[in-house]
Amino acid sequence: DMYARFFRWSSDRLSENGVLAFVTNRSFIESRTFDGFRKTVAQEFSDIYVVDLGGDVRANPKLSGTKHNVFGIQTGVAISFMVKRVSGTKDKKSARVFYVRRPEMETAEEKLGFLASHPMRSLDFDEVQPDKNSNWVNLTNNDFDTLLPLASKETKAAKTAGKERAIFKLFSLGVVTNRDEWVYDEQDQALSAKVRFLVETYNGDVSRHQAGTNAANLHADFGTAIKWTRAVKGDLNKGLRYTFDSTATTEACYRPFVKRRLYFHPKLNEMQYQLPSIFGRGDVKNSSIVISDATAQKPWMVCAVEQVPDLHFVGAAAGAVCIPLQRLTPDDGRADNITDWALKQFSTHYADEIGKGRAARKITKEAIFHYCYAVLHDPLYREKYAQNLKREFPRIPFYGDFWQWAEWGEALMQLHIGYEQVAPFALARTDTPDEKARAAGLQPKAMLRADPAAGCITLDSETTLRGIPSEVWTYKLGNRSALEWVLDQYKERKPKDPTIREKFDTYRFADYKEKVIDLLRRVTTVSVETVRITDAMAKATR
Repeated sequence: DMYARFFRWSSDRLSENGVLAFVTNRSFIESRTFDGFRKTVAQEFSDIYVVDLGGDVRANPKLSGTKHNVFGIQTGVAISFMVKRVSGTKDKKSARVFYVRRPEMETAEEKLGFLASHPMRSLDFDEVQPDKNSNWVNLTNNDFDTLLPLASKETKAAKTAGKERAIFKLFSLGVVTNRDEWVYDEQDQALSAKVRFLVETYNGDVSRHQAGTNAANLHADFGTAIKWTRAVKGDLNKGLRYTFDSTATTEACYRPFVKRRLYFHPKLNEMQYQLPSIFGRGDVKNSSIVISDATAQKPWMVCAVEQVPDLHFVGAAAGAVCIPLQRLTPDDGRADNITDWALKQFSTHYADEIGKGRAARKITKEAIFHYCYAVLHDPLYREKYAQNLKREFPRIPFYGDFWQWAEWGEALMQLHIGYEQVAPFALARTDTPDEKARAAGLQPKAMLRADPAAGCITLDSETTLRGIPSEVWTYKLGNRSALEWVLDQYKERKPKDPTIREKFDTYRFADYKEKVIDLLRRVTTVSVETVRITDAMAKATR
């Protein structure tokens, strides 16, 4: 973030007695990635005053357009005053932090009017008491730190089992392609055509650059015939040639309940992180929990997959972390990803329940996996620890009746991973011929529009699905319901990439209409059953 550099540059040049005043984005106020920033400025300054104007459209879907933002943009805005004073003692205390925020739903005009009529001295600041993690706002006061870590960087890096202190050993971000339109598609044939074109064009550029007479040619304009990224530019400058690998095509979980064919190859995926240690070359199925990362600007979510997930599983401004049941070994075997430490913690805690009814069963690592998945869906858990989940990995409590929660988790996982096999919900389908389109020799106009209040979905100018239960819309992943994710992903859009738009724009909803209707019916069942289970969780004794 360049704004962090501006603060650094200015602080380095500020007098021992001086004021730094900036209008910037507001991400430094509460973003998890800015915890080090907040810690540092508290050490370097004596007093910090922040006027938070809000207006972050990506973080709050209730904001309409950009009318609530003082600059008419999607990024939230803040005004900050950071004061340096010469300390009279050697032991400098952390800065006093003062904070005021304008109402989120104020319009830009109202916010500007407030600023115009209120000088700094008249603002009613609240003094903030930062917590141990340098959080300034949305502070928590609960027992989160006493719970079992779901995962941690320390356990991931541990060289011996004795240093593992989290439930899971390995985790990974989802795949980053940086060229989705090139390496994702509905069909293998269309995907192959795109990737072959990309490889051939790239290799032609390698030959052209190698024929150049000076190094400057290696850094010439790369053009827009294909999608360039830093890694691919680096390979070009090294003179590396690519070959199309027909075995690299696999199925991936692109968005919730939407799969795509993916060219899963390290040369044309910008980052694969630890995914090869979970899914091999994409050909290994491995039950995994997917959660929002700590930098997500969307509501926290959890889902289950058994194939490679995309980093933006629930869209941009939200990273996805994949936590598998097992991890792959160098000899292509499998190892438990749940630590022995975690098994000991659960077995010890629930030891008194052994011999009592169904609790007599021996706790296994797979049962812990399902238990964790259930807890992460618990409405009371997600409400109580909402702020914690935005900032760090989840932690897991010990609930009474371990096996009830494990059974709920197993049922949810079967629904979410096996959604294509669940019984389709009996939605009513209405077809009314679009005579105008037919007379013109055209397909019905694609719409894929939901009307939650009416309980219906308009697929195109001919077909409507009705009878969608109201609870379906409450099962959300990020800022959309499961059904809305399906509708969004099957809409017709003009590709952003100019070459894809010109040569490979082949997707038409009409070709997938029956598939989408079937998928919507099954995801409706998944949504109804998920809500039924989570409602039962909310009533459970803890």
